[in-house]
Amino acid sequence: MWVIKLGGSLYESHCLPGWLHQLATLEAGKAVIVPGGGPFADQVRHAQNRWEISDPCAHAMALLAMEQFGYLLQGLEPRLCLAASRKEIKAILSRRQTPIWLPATELLDQPEIPKNWEVTSDSLAVWLSGKLKASRLVLIKKVQLSEPVISVHSLVTRGIVDAAFPHFLHSITVPCYCITADNYPQIALKNVVNMGTRIFPD
Repeated sequence: MWVIKLGGSLYESHCLPGWLHQLATLEAGKAVIVPGGGPFADQVRHAQNRWEISDPCAHAMALLAMEQFGYLLQGLEPRLCLAASRKEIKAILSRRQTPIWLPATELLDQPEIPKNWEVTSDSLAVWLSGKLKASRLVLIKKVQLSEPVISVHSLVTRGIVDAAFPHFLHSITVPCYCITADNYPQIALKNVVNMGTRIFPD
């Protein structure tokens, strides 16, 4: 089973419906989707700057932003199913369907998750991959990566993943890849090893 993070930047992408169709028609019980925050998380950042709310408050709002994007994804592709916990994820997978993770209920009180902007949906996708013992983590982003292998710290420096991502990646043994969103017509997910950029902890 794979964890597939759909970046919030795909909100503006013509590729989004194609990816959702592909994920909905993937081999049954194969994947779990982690939604990014997209414009909903941007609005949380704006609210924090405007009203100077605390990081824990903004963190809770950002989790709900991921859920809003998750609801949008399911609205665009109704064959996907919403799941608010690992128990619900496993139940949906057992029905040979593809779940979209809604993280707020499960993560609001997790002491191992820092409640600040160093942690975004990318790190949360790594956390979920470890908890589910996934066989692969795939980040789908609008960023263009041409190299076959890249270091995680290079991605942090370039602003492609959050600051906490290396810490979370070091804590799991799940192979992690990044795929450019625009490549969806040419990619069968089973061949992601050949098409994606492998992310190595260092």
